[in-house]
Amino acid sequence: MSESFPLESPSMSRRQLLNFLTGAVVATTASTVLYPAAKFFVPPTEAGEGGSILAKDINGNLIPASQILAETPGTRALVAGLAAEPTYLTVQSDGTLHPWGITDNCTHLGCTFPWNPNDSQFQCPCHGSRYDADGRVARGPAPLPLKLTHVKLEGDSIRISPWTEIDPRTGEKPWWV
Repeated sequence: MSESFPLESPSMSRRQLLNFLTGAVVATTASTVLYPAAKFFVPPTEAGEGGSILAKDINGNLIPASQILAETPGTRALVAGLAAEPTYLTVQSDGTLHPWGITDNCTHLGCTFPWNPNDSQFQCPCHGSRYDADGRVARGPAPLPLKLTHVKLEGDSIRISPWTEIDPRTGEKPWWV
């Protein structure tokens, strides 16, 4: 009788099976809850090369270039630009977009402001700063010119990218780089 059967069962016990199933259910439930929560905190990566993005309206809808180019020359269109900062795009006299956009944040305290077509100026209502059509300071207390962005057409889309080269208005390195 040297041939005896082992006393331990080689298969999984009921307790081990229930522990495994409970763990699997908890892990599945936790992952279905935590994944959307974690995804919420990760910003979308829509940026193209060089940190460029497509111009959108305030609701996040893409703005077709044909819509802005249909405006009369000299029109300033306000779009959501880099980091959703409001950015003015200008329709030139030849019906194209100006190669740079002007970010709508006052360099004094960060207020947003309207373009005044009667005075051909950006006028900050908070403390009276005024900027000329190219974003240079016309009257303080703003200490610096407005930030620029590159504007480029790609089909019927408008691509906006950071301006890192020499500021053409001052001939110096931009203050925002």
